[in-house]
Amino acid sequence: MKLKKIMASFLAAAAAITCLTACKTDGDSGSGDNSGDNSTTSGATLRIGGSGPLTGDYALYGNGVKNGAQLAVDEINAAGGINGVTIEFRMEDDEAAEEKAVNAYNVLKDWDMDLSIGTVTSGACIAFGAEAAKDNMFLLTPSSTAVECIAADNAFRVCFSDPNQGVASADYIADQSLATKIAAIYQSDNAYSAGIFDKFKSEAGNKGLEIVSEQSFTSDNATDFSAQIQSIKDSGAELLFLPIYYSEASLILQQAKNAGLDVKVFGCDGLDGILNMKNFDVSLAEGVMLLTPFAADATDEATVHFVTEYRAKYGDETMNQFAADAYDAIYIIKAAAEKAGINADMSASDICNALKTAMTEITVDGVTGTSITWAADGEPSKEPKAVVINDGSYKAM
Repeated sequence: MKLKKIMASFLAAAAAITCLTACKTDGDSGSGDNSGDNSTTSGATLRIGGSGPLTGDYALYGNGVKNGAQLAVDEINAAGGINGVTIEFRMEDDEAAEEKAVNAYNVLKDWDMDLSIGTVTSGACIAFGAEAAKDNMFLLTPSSTAVECIAADNAFRVCFSDPNQGVASADYIADQSLATKIAAIYQSDNAYSAGIFDKFKSEAGNKGLEIVSEQSFTSDNATDFSAQIQSIKDSGAELLFLPIYYSEASLILQQAKNAGLDVKVFGCDGLDGILNMKNFDVSLAEGVMLLTPFAADATDEATVHFVTEYRAKYGDETMNQFAADAYDAIYIIKAAAEKAGINADMSASDICNALKTAMTEITVDGVTGTSITWAADGEPSKEPKAVVINDGSYKAM
């Protein structure tokens, strides 16, 4: 067993061992099969681990999360840590792949991770989260939206779930009178995309919106959208709903322009990052609207501080919603840890048990929302926001 610091005397060491043994015994009681009970934090630190796509097609997401989380960690440590304890943060590259996310979890577990921000993308988070649930490891994902990501009672999230994004998108389009005739292109073999569309379609009917063209694609045919675009063009749609990721959206926008399709475009958080794609003509995204909790031009104090500090440290390339979600995630962990009285001598399972309760008792004002609260199911409660792309940047709507 690793001690938290070198003791000055034998008696002090004995006392510390007694304390740690008591903590572990309490954590074992009634907690089920928690293999994480055998680990305690290493040194006078709390170790926060996570994984995400740091390379590959969605690297803008993963590096945004990595940078946003690290910025918050640095700020918190400079201000004295969490309950006087220093935080360490480590992020592994899972390339948005399930098997690599499991590998990342095991690497982080060997590193003596005490709690986690899970993963960036949904499929990876479901796999990562299954391992965390076995160990009773606390998990707060910044950006994984599938319902299954937080199915276990150890898991929470900062972002809206897929169903909530679908419902909120339909509500926003209807409430703002953006259009009544809607077309959609979604990825049928992607949990994020299909999940959002299913709920959007259901809510659209409740809000008096007519889906006049429903188009889909799979990962095997995600480059040529000419047939889908022609069908939409023939449908008389006024608005195109794109609950997809930015890489595919960039192709659709280019091909839509080439085909002469002139409609409004509305997406979800997966479109965030499209302006940072290399060699992408940002004029193609002019007027595109998306449901996202972060707009860099917002004037509230929290956003101004985040944008200023993030730009100074990392520049603009990965300053997206995912970075803001991760920044908030670390501060949410801080608030919950302080509420629960977390200390560096607690096992990972004890930390998890304490945070499960504390998460339902805190209210957090962050960059991605104000007065955010959580239910025991791990879902956040906050107001949805939308932005529009104007002159190559996101503008709050």
